Amino acid sequence: MSHSPNEPILLTSSLHVDDARQAIAGLVNDLIQESTALHDHDAIETVSLDQAIDRILAIDLLSPIDVPAADNSAMDGFAFDGKCLNTGSANITLRIVGSVFAGKPYEGSVAPGDCLKIMTGAVMPAGCDTVIPQEFTSAITENSIEFKSDQLKLGENRRLRGEDLQKGKPAIAAGRLLRPSDLGLAASLGIASLQVKRRLKVAILSSGDELRTLGQELDAGSIYDSNRYSLTGLLNRLNLDIIDCGIVRDDPTSLKKAFIEAAGKADVLISSGGVSVGEADFTKQIMQELGDVGFWKIAMRPGRPMAFGVLKPTPGNARKTLFFGLPGNPVAVMVTFYQFVRAALLQLNGANQTEPPLTQAIAEEPIRKKPGRTEFQRAILGRGTDGKPTVRLTGSQGAGILRSMSEANCFVILGHDQGNIAAGDWVDVALFDGLL
Repeated sequence: MSHSPNEPILLTSSLHVDDARQAIAGLVNDLIQESTALHDHDAIETVSLDQAIDRILAIDLLSPIDVPAADNSAMDGFAFDGKCLNTGSANITLRIVGSVFAGKPYEGSVAPGDCLKIMTGAVMPAGCDTVIPQEFTSAITENSIEFKSDQLKLGENRRLRGEDLQKGKPAIAAGRLLRPSDLGLAASLGIASLQVKRRLKVAILSSGDELRTLGQELDAGSIYDSNRYSLTGLLNRLNLDIIDCGIVRDDPTSLKKAFIEAAGKADVLISSGGVSVGEADFTKQIMQELGDVGFWKIAMRPGRPMAFGVLKPTPGNARKTLFFGLPGNPVAVMVTFYQFVRAALLQLNGANQTEPPLTQAIAEEPIRKKPGRTEFQRAILGRGTDGKPTVRLTGSQGAGILRSMSEANCFVILGHDQGNIAAGDWVDVALFDGLL
């Protein structure tokens, strides 16, 4: 780990995004190792397949059967003994002696020189090891087919028993964030339920005297709190147990009380607001009392200030609570969650893949960028007339412009050392779908 979260790099020097990620991952790993014996991060529960989406598989799922369960045809065609391909004949004629369909194995065997009309997925009959696709044949009659011997090889177009999965071997590895295809795979093996990690309990709160809840009237200088709703949506995408602690006033007593109460209920506490230079003084004091928390200034845009660390166990609660103090600006909240919090939550919950995949697209327009910080520009991924992926920004990229996130379907990620981007340059893109 590059930096301890309480080192006084706080708000005086800018931390590289990659260093921040490394520091967070290191502390989360330490927390996992330390806390395993104290509380139930590793608890396992059994859920039905229809409740398993976006849960994390706790132990390897072993296949109870071979897949496929028997040799079968990979396509529609004619099944036969492939030894005839090595006789030296340029053209081969086979007699059709029947048909075989998926789910209805053929009774009996097929003699050399004979063949069966076979459908995709049908069990290979005894005496057959090769399938000629129907479109490769000629001179088809009710009783025979003809084809050139050099059109295929012995054993071609046959799927072998256990080729996809062997009985007793892992079908899905532990730590998998379960997707719809995983649930379908489990169902295809006859498995109705899965053992998954317990859902993390994540408490969220917003701090600020200017914040109002929905339904309240706005007075001069006040705004509606949007951050808790954004965070709730982000956390729901990870299928976590959310504890909404509401809005907390900007005073030490209220904030300290709220943090202690939240830490007593949750594995993770995420707050928004109260971490910028002008606001951090009393927050820092509270954090030093409650745990090991550092205030960081990260070389990124948006989302520069952030607090991170652990809160000490509270009376009656043996666990330490992972803490993220995110900026107050709505867009910065989502960007810092995407870049730092999401991966930490998945790691803490036992996932083996925590970073979202990146793709690339061609910038439709120039993008201004200063070297020395990582930028996350909100954008729309599309496709050009030539079929290549293209991306364009959603307009003004201010940290408080929530519309820029609502209209976007991806981030354009511009690296720490990158400068201005010209129209036509390839840029890194991270899709929102399934993540935000």
